[in-house]
Amino acid sequence: MAANIKTTEDRIDDLNARLDRRRAEVQQERHCAIADIQLLGRAWVLPHPERISPGVAPFMRDDDIEWIAVEAVIAHERAQGREVESVEADNRGFDLISRRPHPENSKTALEVRFIEVKGRAAIGEVAFTTNEYKTAQRLGQDYWLYVAFNCATTPELRIVQDPAQLDWEPLVKIEHYRLGADRLAPNH
Repeated sequence: MAANIKTTEDRIDDLNARLDRRRAEVQQERHCAIADIQLLGRAWVLPHPERISPGVAPFMRDDDIEWIAVEAVIAHERAQGREVESVEADNRGFDLISRRPHPENSKTALEVRFIEVKGRAAIGEVAFTTNEYKTAQRLGQDYWLYVAFNCATTPELRIVQDPAQLDWEPLVKIEHYRLGADRLAPNH
């Protein structure tokens, strides 16, 4: 009995600490300044030059595969008794919010999962955007990665809680270097 009380107290302490951290994060997000719009730069967006190479092609978005993956995850979550909401269009760093409703109060959730869905036609690597990775770090145990492999045939889910703890390899590719004219000495 004492062990159960201690476990419950530890869980409450953990949840309170996470609540305090999230409240502090929300408070920081409220501090926005309205100022004049400034042009900081321009970008010319082109299709990836190596988009058909074996190293890049698996990461190219395929809307049909993504749809199959999301539908497989939604079906899985609903089969577990959870209610699922899609937030794919909101660029939040995850695709779905899944809630296990309280049996006595449907407006209260016992558990909330923030789910990022990755779909692959076969089995292969997955990549996070910077936004997804930072969101996974911030949400910790509440963030879930659902990878749907073999979406071209029969989807197979791989589920990871707190994927930011995995050994991700950062990918950085420098395309150009630049130097301002003020850094160049005049000819003499």
